[in-house]
Amino acid sequence: MSMRLQVVHRTTHTYDSEIVSSYNEARLVPTTDRSQLTLSSRVTTDPDAPQFRYWDYWGTQVTAFDLHQAHRSLTVTCSSVVDTADAAAIPAIGWQDLAGIADSHLELLAASPRTAADEELQALAAEPAGTPDQVALRLVELVHERVEYVPGSTGVGTSAHEAWALGKGVCQDLAHVTVALLRARGIPARYVSGYLHPSIDPEIGQPVEGESHAWVEAWLGSWWGYDPTGLVPAGERHVVVARGRDYTDVSPFKGVYAGGGTQQVQVGVEVTRLA
Repeated sequence: MSMRLQVVHRTTHTYDSEIVSSYNEARLVPTTDRSQLTLSSRVTTDPDAPQFRYWDYWGTQVTAFDLHQAHRSLTVTCSSVVDTADAAAIPAIGWQDLAGIADSHLELLAASPRTAADEELQALAAEPAGTPDQVALRLVELVHERVEYVPGSTGVGTSAHEAWALGKGVCQDLAHVTVALLRARGIPARYVSGYLHPSIDPEIGQPVEGESHAWVEAWLGSWWGYDPTGLVPAGERHVVVARGRDYTDVSPFKGVYAGGGTQQVQVGVEVTRLA
């Protein structure tokens, strides 16, 4: 079952003193690919600022803007309408076939700082037996079974082995651990950032509080998406914004500013099924 989803993502930065200038990048615009079509997407800022858009190395659309006027707060809003698609069936591929494409996916086989597998994770990655698709699915299941989803239990800097040792985390952590295990087993994997509609069968026209979300994609002859937090294939309720090696590559908002002292950040996501 495909869906048409409207997503409104609003982030407000409030500073305890005046900001003189800031330089910012936002990764908020959903992608368009074989499984998803972005019909419209608009990023606005308050205060208003000229924007420059480009696609980064990983294929994510980036909205860059500078502010050179005094301000005490900054609100960035992205409103998008996206057609999503059903979850794809898990592809079947042999280990010999997988070894043959290792060079072309080298960056997504190597450990990044947040997805490095320690000895315990490497041993766990070697446990499941079977074909690559069977192993990939079992590794996702192991993460879901052994890393409890507990909001607020970790921070944005938590690594895969730290979340594993803690035994709990948020969707970002479950994705990092899963990516670490897949790569340790020789399966190319990437971290996916986007949104999730929380309802299995959403009512059309009813806005609900959504959430930023993270899941994984494994290369098994083609890219296969799976959500270790919900233990479901990535499908019509998932909206892809960015892909990369880990959270560092897909952070929704990056910036530097002069002045302002400390800041507080409030993030809200509203998702509405339109069709």
